[in-house]
Amino acid sequence: MSAQKPVRRITAPQITRRKGGDPIVSLTSYHAHTAAIVDKYADFILVGDSLGMVMHGMESTVGVSLDLMIMHGKAVVRGTRQALVVVDMPFGTYEESPSEAFRNAARVMKETQCGAVKLEGGVRMAETIRFLSERGIPVMAHIGLTPQSVHVMGGFKTQGRQQDDWEQHFEDARAVTEAGAFALVLEGMVEPLASQVTKSIPIPTIGIGASATCDGQILVLEDMLGLNPTPPKFVKVYGNLGGQIEAAVKAYSDEVKERSFPGEEQVYR
Repeated sequence: MSAQKPVRRITAPQITRRKGGDPIVSLTSYHAHTAAIVDKYADFILVGDSLGMVMHGMESTVGVSLDLMIMHGKAVVRGTRQALVVVDMPFGTYEESPSEAFRNAARVMKETQCGAVKLEGGVRMAETIRFLSERGIPVMAHIGLTPQSVHVMGGFKTQGRQQDDWEQHFEDARAVTEAGAFALVLEGMVEPLASQVTKSIPIPTIGIGASATCDGQILVLEDMLGLNPTPPKFVKVYGNLGGQIEAAVKAYSDEVKERSFPGEEQVYR
């Protein structure tokens, strides 16, 4: 009997070649068992620093550490076989210099075995993106609403409300593309701007609160599953797991109090 061929993971260059083709599907994941489910349907999985808020109750992503990202990144890689796994570089691990960014990104790639990293910023991060890309680290860029800059922005504010501000977003998109980013996340960006940015660059755009004309879409898994009681406007809720989990926990609690659990089927004779 011949051995089965290993499943080949999707790579960053394959994502780049999807520009203008079939829409790219992506979700976040932070642990192995949800990643295994998402892996069947997603082209890439983002281990986002949003895990600080979703998993650890932080008020923003700023407090997320490199060790935390690596821990969750390892879990997601273990739980998947085919999707490209992209790990966010957390705040404070790449902004100081390209060499610092390379040291930390190389550690993420080595320890998690992920296929790419993501970092926030346009023109200001172009030099770093080029430095990493030239040294073998695929980089996904992220512009528009950049959560790590929430304190500078004064909150989670939609970008592009004033058309006078659009040129800066076009400059950011061009800069990261020319620097070698293989794809670009557009977050919290008014629809006409996101659509025009998508048409203006040769790499795929991944929208989150942006436009259906983006080359792909991403959502936070817990948001679309109904685990966030106050999801952002751009989230479509595809399931009501929050309500189902609460109902299940209540039923368990009731049965324990009534001594009807464990029943005959759950004990050993």
